[in-house]
Amino acid sequence: MVAAERVAAEAGFKKSCIPEVGRLLSLAAAAKPHGVIAESGTGSGVGTAWLHSGLGAGARLVTVERDEELARRAADVFTDDDRVGVLTGDWRLLEQHAPFDVFFCDGGGKRDDPERVIELLAPGGLLILDDFTPSPHWPPRFEGDVDELRLRYLTHPALNATEVLTTPSSSAVVATRRH
Repeated sequence: MVAAERVAAEAGFKKSCIPEVGRLLSLAAAAKPHGVIAESGTGSGVGTAWLHSGLGAGARLVTVERDEELARRAADVFTDDDRVGVLTGDWRLLEQHAPFDVFFCDGGGKRDDPERVIELLAPGGLLILDDFTPSPHWPPRFEGDVDELRLRYLTHPALNATEVLTTPSSSAVVATRRH
């Protein structure tokens, strides 16, 4: 974690995974000790480090970042662990490593192709989407309008999903793909 946080500071990257979400990522990875774990949106590697902290000996972790410099720096953090692969480019590069037992979709795919994101999950696979603003309403709202993206994941017929409060001002959608 420390190395990835140092990379974020050196790169001036301010959108790193918060500890509350990080603990959720570690738990999800630990729940799939022989799984294929994926992350879209590596950033400086802080979320990757949280996933890595729960990674089982038989698991693999693949993450993708479109910013070449950030991807290179994040790859350097995990250079000593051959269970971890850092890809540079579009999130769709992950497709060749699917299906996923855990998918932390923090970058590409979450908004632009939710159907494909869900298709990349193995049956029983966990999907984690963060950076939502809690809503006391149903359907959930953001800035007064129905939050169509969140609603899509929470009600998708292929998923069992819920929203988890991560801080008083942020939440994550956690889902599993139905068998």
